Amino acid sequence: MPVAILSVAYAVTFGAELAVVSMLPLFFKETFMVPIALAGLFGACFAAIDVISCPSGGFISDKFGRKGSLVILLGGAAVGFFLMSQITAEWPIALAVATMMFCSFFLGSAAGCVFAVVPLIKRRLTGQIAGMVGAYGNIGAVLFLTVFSLVSPSVFFLTIAGGIAFAMLCAMFLDEPKGTMAEVMPDGTVQLIEVH
Repeated sequence: MPVAILSVAYAVTFGAELAVVSMLPLFFKETFMVPIALAGLFGACFAAIDVISCPSGGFISDKFGRKGSLVILLGGAAVGFFLMSQITAEWPIALAVATMMFCSFFLGSAAGCVFAVVPLIKRRLTGQIAGMVGAYGNIGAVLFLTVFSLVSPSVFFLTIAGGIAFAMLCAMFLDEPKGTMAEVMPDGTVQLIEVH
């Protein structure tokens, strides 16, 4: 169950990042009639903030607890995409860029937070679990880009917001180990590992 929850969370966070980075320059070009180079720069800003904020998700979860942090960060990303769905040509471009960066911060932090939980599921299988969860990021991107090919950017952003809200609800059912967790070693002995 925890692997499924984390897979869904990573599908909507990293998947959304890949999908949005692909379409954002075109969105800014068509919405605000800016030169393609400037539109590309705005798209690059989304990716840069996302990459920079990823480690902050791990830091936040270490400091304040993994489950609560994941739920809050996913909630912030859902709100961010809802706000992005409201962007029109009437918006000041600076406000649109600020909204995009707000969204990107929460999205990247939530993705980083997902991987703060992975080692706590079963330490001996951390690599396998990380690989499985990571693969769902690509699945999320394919799904979101398929949606984008069928709908307007506004509906696309709303779809991502809905997917993230669903992941946030799922994350509420995540069991976060507290104190120590037991790990059965290959020789059959049980080792207690402290969880901070």
